Amino acid sequence: MPDDLVVAQPREESVSSKKRKRPKSAEKKGKKKKGLEGSNPVKKMTWTNKQRALVFAARGITFHARHLMNDLKVLMPHAKSDSKLERKEGLYAINEICEMKNCNMTMFFEMRKKLDLFMWLSMVPNGPSARFLVQNVHTMDELRLTGNHLKSSRPLLTFNKAFDEQPHLALIKEMLKQMFATPNMHPKSKPFYDHVLGFTYLDGRIWFRNFQITDQTEGSLVEVGPRFCLWLIKIFSGSFSGNVIYENPNYKSPNQYRTELKIAASHRYKAKAEKNAKKAAVEIVPKEDELDEIFHTITQDELKQAG
Repeated sequence: MPDDLVVAQPREESVSSKKRKRPKSAEKKGKKKKGLEGSNPVKKMTWTNKQRALVFAARGITFHARHLMNDLKVLMPHAKSDSKLERKEGLYAINEICEMKNCNMTMFFEMRKKLDLFMWLSMVPNGPSARFLVQNVHTMDELRLTGNHLKSSRPLLTFNKAFDEQPHLALIKEMLKQMFATPNMHPKSKPFYDHVLGFTYLDGRIWFRNFQITDQTEGSLVEVGPRFCLWLIKIFSGSFSGNVIYENPNYKSPNQYRTELKIAASHRYKAKAEKNAKKAAVEIVPKEDELDEIFHTITQDELKQAG
């Protein structure tokens, strides 16, 4: 190797002069922040209406009533459930259960004689509360209708004009709205409407129907279920207690209705028995036969009378 040839050696760089590579996730975050500096921040929708409903029943309800309760829970994503209430516990204990469950309203089912289903709607803890007799119950599994909508979607509530004509019906309307209306931006709900819950006051009863919205432009509906009707009994000022605000004068208890049916059946039996007795008491007089005189023999007394 010649002496005048100089070999170039690589220059040693200091650790501080080397550029540190940023991770890709940090670069993305930096780009996002730079893009939002000049624009207005988007407001996030928050869940402000934090109403929760407790839906449960007393011990002793039938399977039919339990299926109806489960169908209503499916329609109410803001509903909570609890174990069955023991019979020895009073209704006022429901307020304590709602407080432990962090619920401000409740729907409570109870059954008498395994025949009559009653439903309570109550605003906890200050009231008011209303008691209904549930009639004409048909569950989703029983009906098997063609309608279908997504679970936990928000419903449209509809009421007919009769709810605005009387003050007690206006109160019931407000209670039903708070009970069945799903709060906006609820974590378990879906942010769109695809079914309608209809409440119709007719013949002194509130009829409940659930429909699927099949076409929004034409407004066509298909029924989903369940079906039932509510017969109002009383409205109380407090939650399961307090003064009676309204009492339905046309309400007839199921026991009284069954008693009247038995009395009407006994009246029909008595009327039929009396009719049969009158038929038996009538004497049957045989008709005279004209041919009987041909073989009649004339006696001496008849000859004397004739002479």
